[in-house]
Formats: sequence, C-alpha cells, structure tokens
Amino acid sequence: MSELRFDAGHSGRDVRAAFTVAAGETVAIVGPNGAGKSTLLALIAGLLRPDTGQITLGEHVLTDCATGIFVPTHRRRTALLLQEALLFPHLTVAGNVEFGMRGKRHGETPAARDRWLQSVGASDLAGRRPGELSGGQAQRVAIARALATEPDLVLLDEPLAGLDADSGPAVRALLARVLGRDGQCALMVTHDIMDAVAIADRVMVLEAGRVVELGDTATVLARPTSQFGARFAGVNLVQGVVGPDGALHIDDLVIHGVWSGAERPEPGRQAVAVFGPRAVGVHLSPPGGSPRNVIAVSVTALTAHGDSVVVTATAGATIFTAHITAAAAAELRLAPDAPAYFAVKAHEVVIQAAQ
Repeated sequence: MSELRFDAGHSGRDVRAAFTVAAGETVAIVGPNGAGKSTLLALIAGLLRPDTGQITLGEHVLTDCATGIFVPTHRRRTALLLQEALLFPHLTVAGNVEFGMRGKRHGETPAARDRWLQSVGASDLAGRRPGELSGGQAQRVAIARALATEPDLVLLDEPLAGLDADSGPAVRALLARVLGRDGQCALMVTHDIMDAVAIADRVMVLEAGRVVELGDTATVLARPTSQFGARFAGVNLVQGVVGPDGALHIDDLVIHGVWSGAERPEPGRQAVAVFGPRAVGVHLSPPGGSPRNVIAVSVTALTAHGDSVVVTATAGATIFTAHITAAAAAELRLAPDAPAYFAVKAHEVVIQAAQ
C-alpha cells in the first residue's frame, strides 16, 4: 500500500500545509470551525484544486501545480466517507456494496461483497433498501462500499457526527477495526476526542489553515502544545518563556513543573506548561502546604460535568479550568466574578519546549 505526501495550498481558502501519512496509518484532523479541515480533504480527494504544491499517493502524483498534473477524483484510488451515508436509494444494500466493486471480474463480486458485509456486521441487511436502515446501519454499509473499492487512502469527514448515542460507539469500534487493516492510510476529520482515542494513530491540529501540531495520539492528548489541542484534550495549557529558574514565566505568573524531554531550553525560549483540570485544587484563600503553584484567579463560569463541576477562571489573559466535586463547589459557594485561588503541585505539571 501507499503513503500520502501532502505539500500544497489553496490561497482562496487560506490553507497551506505539509505532512505525510504512512501506509496503514490513521491520522485524526482536529481544529476550530473554519480551520480548513474539510478543505484539506477536498484538496486530497480532487474536489478542489490547489494553486501551489504537490500531492502524491505512493508513486502516483495526484496533483502537481508546477507541471499541471491533476488526476480526477474517480482515478485517485481514494474513498470518501461523510456524515451522511449517501447510499443509492434505488439499490439494495448488496447492490450498493457491489457498485463499489464494479471493476472486479463478475465471478468475484458476490463473494467479495458478502465478505465486506460480514466484516461490517451487515450481512442480514443485504436485501434492504437504504430507506429501511437506521443511521448506524446506513453508515456501516457506506463503510463497506467505500472499502470494497480497495482504496489506497480513506478520507473521513466527521463520519460519526450524525449518529445517536447507541450507534455511534459501535460504528467507531468498527472503524477502529477495519481502517488500515489492509494497509491503506486514512485521514479523519473529527470534533470528538473519543474518535481520536479509539481510531487514530496520530492527531493533527489545524488552525487557520496551518498545521500547528502533529504527533502520536497519546502525546498530543496528554501534552498538547497548541491552545486548540489543549481544549480538545480537556487540559490546561499555559504559553510563556523559560525563566532562569527553569520555570515557565508569563507576565507576573510563574508555573513550576517537571520538564519533558532530555534537554531544557535556554532561558528566554518559548515553552508551554500542561496540567489536567483534576490536578487543580480550588480555594478561597491562598492554601498552605506543598503546592508550588498558587494562582490568583477570577471565576468566569461554573458548568456541570457528570458528577463534577467545571470551574473556569482567568488570571490576566490566561484561562484555566478545574474539575471539582459538586459538594466542594457548594461548600466554596463559587460564583462568576468571584476571586479564588487555583493550586497545582509541581509534579502534576509538564513543561515542554513550544513547537
């Protein structure tokens, strides 16, 4: 199978990126609305033509602006999965999957079709029409139809966004099982952290049409280096500079922590500190004891989150969040605009060089 190499841009959409996706690898693309995530997929699929750069899939040049090469969508050996299954309403489930296999020899089609339906758990749906399927069932069939084309690359634009709480996890588990199984690479746009955790080998953070972070899933979610990556992972991220004491300095705020990486950057270099919201203690006055990081904040919001309460607060221009129990929130009697103190032990904070 083939790897994807993307080094291209579209000035009209303000997208300019460079990255590689290895054969058999799935990369999740996350970012704020309007960051260019769907535009990126459209450029790769051939639905949109870049005005600079090159896109290759294995040994095949899909787009080369310098030479004028532009392979049409239907010849790119790519499959595209969207929020809507977009099954052909006049065909049965079996007919939809067979449509993706129309290049095979006639005698091979029924057996291969049945294998794909079985692989997505849809064998019992073969005779139904799309109008008789639930959202989860339709998406399973769409996955089978896409993979039956034997693509080298699968592009997914929020394929689980329209599914309910029951079918979403099942289709997510299905994608985790089948993507990359035959060596194809995949790019998946998502807003759901569970998609990244369950399916992706790496996570790419896209902001304003640029790749601001790209790394293995565990690292990006545990130690993000971008503001959106931190929000996506649900952690606190503070950007500042390295001080002479090895701590992170931002205005009058000093954050002590444990350095990630073999070498500590020199004083004055850009760095970020990351810590989880559950590592934050919330107090009405400066606490005694061991916390090295005590931050005077102003509470901006209180939000219920399961059996806990998310306390959002600011210190200057920096936003922090803490997860505390509902009982603790009631005891503290926190309210918007109230002063408070966030305390974090140094060993709970990871500091790393900014990318």
